[in-house]
Amino acid sequence: MADDGSAQSTEVWPLPKFYFQVKWDTEEMSFQEVSGLDIEAQPIEYRQGDSPEFSTVKMPGLKKSGNVTMKKGVYTGDNKFWDWFSQIKMNTIARVPVTISLLDEEGAPTMVWTLANAWPTKITGTDLKSDGNEVAIETIEIAHEGLTIENG
Repeated sequence: MADDGSAQSTEVWPLPKFYFQVKWDTEEMSFQEVSGLDIEAQPIEYRQGDSPEFSTVKMPGLKKSGNVTMKKGVYTGDNKFWDWFSQIKMNTIARVPVTISLLDEEGAPTMVWTLANAWPTKITGTDLKSDGNEVAIETIEIAHEGLTIENG
């Protein structure tokens, strides 16, 4: 008899990435794409003068997070990105937590990335083509002060 897969564990398969949710502070927003969820430790190279090895030792240094890029469709009267960006004054900006959740089939979060103190660094409007038939997409790039990951 053929195996219908009902006895298989749900942990055997990787999660699909097309069902996700983004919350800016308390407001939920819809996006087509989210990228740049990365963090790295910058290496520090050191060699003491009396070391018998003629090479450096690498140690973990400061943590560094890249900017997160989000893309969404353009809607009539939706200026949330531009309103937030226009709040930037000399050395001040409204910083908000941003939560990105990867959802399962029932809509429950399975992985959650939280960006601390996020603020916009760049907004790119859509490109315009007279012979195209694509949806108008705008992009926002946000900086943050740390990325945490939780499993749902």
